[in-house]
Amino acid sequence: MGGDHAPGRVVDGAVAAARQGVPVALVGRRAAIDAALDAHPDAATLDLEIVEAADVIGMEEAPAMALRRKPDASIRVAAALVARGDAAAVVSAGHTGATVVAAHAVFGMLPGVDRPALAPAIPTRTGMAVLLDAGATVECRPPHLLQFGVMGAVYAEALLGTPQPRVGVLSIGEEEGKGNELTREAYKLLKAAPVTFVGNVEARDVFSGVADVIVCDGFTGNVALKLSEGLVETVEELLGAELSSTFSSQMGYLLSRRAFRRFRKRLDYSEYGGAPLLGVSGLAFVCHGRSSAKAIRNAVVAASRFAADGILARVERRVSETLTRDR
Repeated sequence: MGGDHAPGRVVDGAVAAARQGVPVALVGRRAAIDAALDAHPDAATLDLEIVEAADVIGMEEAPAMALRRKPDASIRVAAALVARGDAAAVVSAGHTGATVVAAHAVFGMLPGVDRPALAPAIPTRTGMAVLLDAGATVECRPPHLLQFGVMGAVYAEALLGTPQPRVGVLSIGEEEGKGNELTREAYKLLKAAPVTFVGNVEARDVFSGVADVIVCDGFTGNVALKLSEGLVETVEELLGAELSSTFSSQMGYLLSRRAFRRFRKRLDYSEYGGAPLLGVSGLAFVCHGRSSAKAIRNAVVAASRFAADGILARVERRVSETLTRDR
């Protein structure tokens, strides 16, 4: 029921995932979900289940208060399915804060982790990297960034196949003493941690490939991510306008359109679906509010693979080994 185009596009994406063999439970108001399923004549033949949830948390609502007032909210019901073992993961394109609060309340935190982190995959010149936190924990302390770095390294190893992912701190300068108190103290902690720490990463180098894992507080990460999304959209619009302005540029586009399609695919967030919420004791994926059906499908498929590969158990084991031994 969450997202700018719910439930239509969410149901469309879930149906597409079910066609790929992923069993899906659609949680929300049955009448609205049934209406969206009418667009898919083959829905009755797929492994789709509807779980009734009467309430929906709006984007304008304070998440903690809304979840207390609405115990039958769709995000809480979905999280409860995972906690009971009736589902492997929860995927939501709705209120990010409500998803984070519900996952924290229903799943609890991994031993050794104090705060959750959203970890979206981002494209770089050399492949992919992981940015965390992208909005789950707005205010952080240095130990939180240490925890993000350890979790991000485990996740990047599983996601990217890199044996020793390079971890960096997003800051305003490369030198160790640059940044605010948070980044300077986090630098010291990560430098002493059992990760491949490469120091500070400036904003201009986020997409350069100098680091496989980039850690920051949720406020900074969310701003950086949305700024990047806006820049990509603006570049595409400006490029499209230039390519259609003259006959010669139109001919040039026709000759190079395959390269432009590859370029757009590398930068399209829908290719990567949702971002996992790391740190909680259950699988949760958060999608963009504007997610297309393709993005929802990819998020559901990614969550299914995440569960099948046991990545949560790997994160929990590594975090426990690294962060709890000194406590």
